[in-house]
Amino acid sequence: MANTQDVEYDEYCDPNNPRKIKYDDILAAYRRITGYVLKTPCTRAHMSDRLGMEIYLKQEFMQHTGCFKERGVRNTMLLLSEEQRKVGVISASTGNHGTSMSYHTTQMGIPCIVVMPVRAPITKLTKCQNFGAKTIQHGDNMAEAKHYAMALSKEKKLYYVNGYDHPNVIEGQGTIGIEIIEQVPDVDAVIVPVGGGSLLCGIAVAVKHLKPDTEVYGIQTEKAYSMVEALKRNERVKIVIDSTIADGLGVNLAGVNTFHNLKSGILDKMVIVKEDWVARAIMHVVEEERYVIEGAAAVTIAAVMAGLFPNLKGKKVVCVLSGGNIDTTILARSLERGMAAEGRLVKFKVTVSDRPGGMAELCSLLATIGVTVRDCIPERAWVKGDVFSVEMKVIVETRGWDHTKELIEQIKKKYKECFFHEMSERSDKGAGAKRGPCLAPNPVCMQK
Repeated sequence: MANTQDVEYDEYCDPNNPRKIKYDDILAAYRRITGYVLKTPCTRAHMSDRLGMEIYLKQEFMQHTGCFKERGVRNTMLLLSEEQRKVGVISASTGNHGTSMSYHTTQMGIPCIVVMPVRAPITKLTKCQNFGAKTIQHGDNMAEAKHYAMALSKEKKLYYVNGYDHPNVIEGQGTIGIEIIEQVPDVDAVIVPVGGGSLLCGIAVAVKHLKPDTEVYGIQTEKAYSMVEALKRNERVKIVIDSTIADGLGVNLAGVNTFHNLKSGILDKMVIVKEDWVARAIMHVVEEERYVIEGAAAVTIAAVMAGLFPNLKGKKVVCVLSGGNIDTTILARSLERGMAAEGRLVKFKVTVSDRPGGMAELCSLLATIGVTVRDCIPERAWVKGDVFSVEMKVIVETRGWDHTKELIEQIKKKYKECFFHEMSERSDKGAGAKRGPCLAPNPVCMQK
């Protein structure tokens, strides 16, 4: 087989010949895909008042496959030659691009192979298979899956579609920008999740063309920040990505075309947010908006909750919720971690009398305080001191920090030996997130 450099050469994503994304091509894509993908709602968020700005949620999780990726895929498939449609297509994906490929190629009768990393979410793997594509699991990460997919494309003459860097894909994603300006004409800022960059790049080109004074921000997490690093160093840099709650952003190298276009001045700022905030954002969107979204989509709300945009207070802001394909196990963990981060889930140990009525007395106190007991485990063998004592490991649910403080005070007042796992109250102003490099030629976006 050819060497790595030959295998991974893609004429549409050539570092020596990056493609400029033009608004006219995005507009053509918008007209081309109309009727094939959903024009998603962009409605005012219930959390707007609490967060101090007019937040509008662009609900891309409403697409048939639960993700914005359908736009770029459909646009690319519609532009294929009849001959290539018969031969087929291939792509590598952590899930969302793969499900969109599977759905639209099946609709159009195009043979399709999706290569996914071994650690890809089961939900997304199953969706690809149910939509009709052939799936292959290969490699521990996207880089290895992509290398294998591109090798197969060369071998079988399949058309390789880069899910975050193919020009036609970027143009398709940019149609969201056109819809945003139509739906919220006086928008002040648009906040976009960033993996490989196709969504941010397409939206930025469209929005800056239609309403140049609108600020555009890209959001990544502390574990998946390849675009931040690329723009900071002014070159594409590979980073190591382990597990991340925002698996849809897990691209270790920014796209050739996306990087080329984003560094040209159409982007105002890149931002990094901690993963704890993403879990909290998932929880708040479920509770306040009644939407179920994945980690990659929640980063936009997470950045706002973390107080990262004081300059946008009182302004109209569109947060792009890019997808809703989240495993139920990850959703459950996210909700619990979000509750723990906000002091609503508390874990502590307390030593009580092991004589009749000792445990009942603890339960009675917890009932009086008004907390909900999630778990309660007695430990006798490793308790030091009194043989007639038992250590209770307790997890309770409270209403928030004030209620948690009341719990701590009452337990410490009643029992001499107790230990609460380290907790620090976090406000919604700045903790846990940091601003990335400002990329605007005139960085007025953060001036007060």
